[in-house]
Amino acid sequence: MRRQTRNFFLGRVGIGSEHRVSIQSMCNTRTADIDTTLAQIRRLAAAGCDIIRVSADSPEDTAALQEICRNSPLPVIADIQFSGKSAIAAIESGCDGIRVNPGIIRDPEMLAKIARAAAVNERVIRVGANAGSLKLHRLEEMVNRGVPREDALAELLCQSVLEQSELLAGFGVSKIKAAVKSSDIAVTLKACRLLASRCDLPLHLGLTEAGTPAKGIIRSAIAVGSLLADGIGDTIRISLTAEPEAEIAAAIDILDAAGIRENAVEIISCPTCGRTEIDLIALANRVESLVKDLQNKKTPLRWRKIAVMGCPVNGPGEARSADIGIAGSRNGQLIIFRKGEISGAYSESEGFEVFAKMLTESV
Repeated sequence: MRRQTRNFFLGRVGIGSEHRVSIQSMCNTRTADIDTTLAQIRRLAAAGCDIIRVSADSPEDTAALQEICRNSPLPVIADIQFSGKSAIAAIESGCDGIRVNPGIIRDPEMLAKIARAAAVNERVIRVGANAGSLKLHRLEEMVNRGVPREDALAELLCQSVLEQSELLAGFGVSKIKAAVKSSDIAVTLKACRLLASRCDLPLHLGLTEAGTPAKGIIRSAIAVGSLLADGIGDTIRISLTAEPEAEIAAAIDILDAAGIRENAVEIISCPTCGRTEIDLIALANRVESLVKDLQNKKTPLRWRKIAVMGCPVNGPGEARSADIGIAGSRNGQLIIFRKGEISGAYSESEGFEVFAKMLTESV
C-alpha cells in the first residue's frame, strides 16, 4: 500500500501518492554555463529523468536560471545552500521549485520572505535535511541521555524538517516535499519511516554520498528499495560519484525491481551449472538489453515476468511462474515457454527472434 500524501504539481510532474514515483538527478555542470547545462538536462531527459536540480548560490548561477528554466525539457529545482536571496531570485526566475536546508537557512525573517515568494508564485519547496547540517549539541545531549546515536540522528533529522515545514506552512506554503538523508543506511531508513509516520508531506528518497556505482547502487538499492517496499517515497535520487546519466539508469533499475515503474518488467535468470549447453550469460544480457531498449522506446510490454534459464530443469520447471521464458535445451536449441507450457523449440538464432517478437504480443 502506497503511503497517502498531499498531492500537487512541480511544473508538469505530479508529486504525491496519486502520481507515479518520479526520478530526479542533479546537473554537475556550472549553472552559469547555460549551453552546457541545458545540453546535460536534455541528455538526462532522454535517459528517463523526470526532474532536474541545479546549484544556485552564486550571482552568476542565479542570473542563468531564467534562460535555463525557459528552455529546459524538465521541471527545474534550484538547490539553495547558503543564500536566502538566491532562493527568492530562483523562484522569480521561473524555477518550478527550490530546495532549502533547514540546518543552514535558519533566519525566520528570510524564511518568511522565501515562503511568501513561493506562495505567490505557486512554487514547490523541498525541505531537505542531512546529517551534516544538524546541531551537534542537540545530538550529544540525546546520546548522553542514553538515546542510541542512530535513533538520535533519525529523530533530529525528522524534527528539523518538520519544524521548518511548519514555519513555511504558517507563511502560506502548501506545496512542500521533504527529505531526510544520511550516508548511513540505518539512519536513513529510521528517519524516513519516522517522518512518514508524522506528516502527509511527499517524501524524496535517497542516500547521501552513496559512493561509486560499484558500491553506491547496491547501498542505494537497499535503502531506497526498502522504503519503496514499505510504500514510502514519491521522488527518488540515486546519488552516485558518476555522471548523472548513471543515476538515472540505477533509479530505473531500482523502480523496476520494486515493481512500481510504468512498463516495469521483472527478469529472472538462473546461475550457470554443468547442465547448461548454451551461452546463458550472453543470452541473459541480450534479453536484458532488448527489454531496456523496448522500455526506452515506450513499447508496451504486457509480459511482466520474463525468465532466462539454462536448461529444461529450470525452465519451464522452476520458472513456471514466469509469464514468458526462454531456456537452453540439448543440442544448443532454445525452447520458449509461456505460463509453464512449452510453445516451441528453435535453433539459437531463430529462437531469439521468435522470443523478441513474442515480448510485444498481447498475453
